[in-house]
Amino acid sequence: MMEDMIKSCIQYVFDNCPEEMEFFNNMIDKDHTLIERLKQVLGTPFARIEYKDALDELKKVEDKFENKVFWGMDIQTEHEKYLTDKYGPVFVMNYPKESKAFYMRLNDDDKTVAATDLLMPVVGELCGGSQREERYDVLSKRMDEMHVAKKSLQWYLDLRKYGCCKHAGFGIGFERFLMYITSMENIRDVLSYPRTPKNLEF
Repeated sequence: MMEDMIKSCIQYVFDNCPEEMEFFNNMIDKDHTLIERLKQVLGTPFARIEYKDALDELKKVEDKFENKVFWGMDIQTEHEKYLTDKYGPVFVMNYPKESKAFYMRLNDDDKTVAATDLLMPVVGELCGGSQREERYDVLSKRMDEMHVAKKSLQWYLDLRKYGCCKHAGFGIGFERFLMYITSMENIRDVLSYPRTPKNLEF
């Protein structure tokens, strides 16, 4: 769904804003290859890689990185760049349970959760999502393991108390997506409501 959404949005922009895309290609993109790159994204299936396999790839060239590569780490910008240079758009899947929120569904290996990030060239992480834990007992145990106070979240547990369907969700970094399709280098240039220092009196 994430891949289809990204491709659908890119196609929509091509269909409805061809003149603007020509402008971004010719005036903003340094290599004048923006349109070509986006069309390649449209025509290529996104890669998929397990978190543990991504770590194995990164460890092969660990001396290139400032940040150490280890199980449970957040994948840093330099790592994202390496992975997207190698694979293009890539989903990194099944993260360690220790590095993710308590509500993400625990996989059968009891080490990872059903979570994924979509990494894109240039902008890095564009989407993040997970399947949510629908099993009451597993969710309760995870909250205990992660020292999450149940009192204020009893309502959340109660949603699963009498059964719950499997469900998942994801979010997109909209401004990062705008950077990606316009080739703008500074995220401040694509914000709908840019923050500027000393602009507001309060």
